[in-house]
Amino acid sequence: MRQTLLALAALALAPAPALADWQDTLDAARGQTVYFNAWGGDPRTNDFLAWVSEQTEALYGVTVSHVKLTDTAEAVTRVISERAAGVTEGGSVDLIWINGPNFLAMKEQDLLHGPFVADLPNARYLDLSETSAASVDFTVPVEGMESPWRLAKFVFFHDSARVAAPPASMAAMVDWAAANPGRLTHPAPSNFMGATFLKQALVELAPDPAVLQAPVTEDAFAATVAPLWDWYDALRPNLWRGGATYPENESVQMQLLNDGEVDIAMAFDPAAAAAGIARGTLPESTRVFVPEGGTIGNISFVAIPFNAAHREGAEVVANFLLDPATQAHMQNIEVLGSFSVLDPSTLDADAQAAFDALPSSPALPSLADLGPTLLEPHPSWMTRLTEAWAVRYVE
Repeated sequence: MRQTLLALAALALAPAPALADWQDTLDAARGQTVYFNAWGGDPRTNDFLAWVSEQTEALYGVTVSHVKLTDTAEAVTRVISERAAGVTEGGSVDLIWINGPNFLAMKEQDLLHGPFVADLPNARYLDLSETSAASVDFTVPVEGMESPWRLAKFVFFHDSARVAAPPASMAAMVDWAAANPGRLTHPAPSNFMGATFLKQALVELAPDPAVLQAPVTEDAFAATVAPLWDWYDALRPNLWRGGATYPENESVQMQLLNDGEVDIAMAFDPAAAAAGIARGTLPESTRVFVPEGGTIGNISFVAIPFNAAHREGAEVVANFLLDPATQAHMQNIEVLGSFSVLDPSTLDADAQAAFDALPSSPALPSLADLGPTLLEPHPSWMTRLTEAWAVRYVE
């Protein structure tokens, strides 16, 4: 731990761009506790954020208190309620792990502090060009109102001891499930992972995927989703328990894979299989696969509410998350395993060497193995899709 801290200190104290106000930010942040509202369902992420707090406290005198959420909307609702009550300063939420519909909702309602990303010294390691992944969140321009911190990409796992050739596409899952009834399932679409499963199929099956980049309309929805419903109607009877029930979330499905009840699981983390094997929660024979056309991917961001009580501390934490040493530590599969959001062309030799020295695993795919990254649909599509699924298959 001490060696990690010293390495981080060396990078953190290295000469930075001439950002005149950054020292003022550091001075104001010292002694602050940043209430970081973030999903609490992944033990590795929870441990990583505890480590972040140790580091920022030692380096900057800033403590991170992880407010564990089951749904990001909880934090958004809290900020909305505070504004309705006239709380424009001293809010209870300092930093949010946020994406997609929740970011769009906060941006449209002027609930965000910023733009602030360009003020972070470590933003020099990002590609912030207009078309870069770090500048768009589910088709919504970021405009400096949220800062990247980890790369996410949808992947499937299979137990290679039982499945030699997993389905090569979402369309092929129908035939695979018919040949292996009860061996495939997905989390309920009320959960983000289940919704992503449907979106992945929608992107592949849509007659014109380009329409998914614009806000949904009733006419566009009906025409675009029709092939998805045909596909799902054929798939559902051969799902685990006949599609009558679904795992609550990704973790429950992982347990089903480990218990041998199903042969395929899914995650938005390419390193989750390797990490699960290391923890003993997945079979040693678990391997990652992706449909041949690629999978949905995005960057996870952090944002600061307009009324955050500790804005300076939140900016310090956001900047720390972008430090090359932090990103390398995070990408370590023994820690978290999330791929870095940094632009490799901006890294010096020492920083690049830290990434090159990271441990590997037979269950850890390379970026090349993951194939093309498909664009997330506009947030309105996910909302409309999950509502329609529930009406069609549950209610």
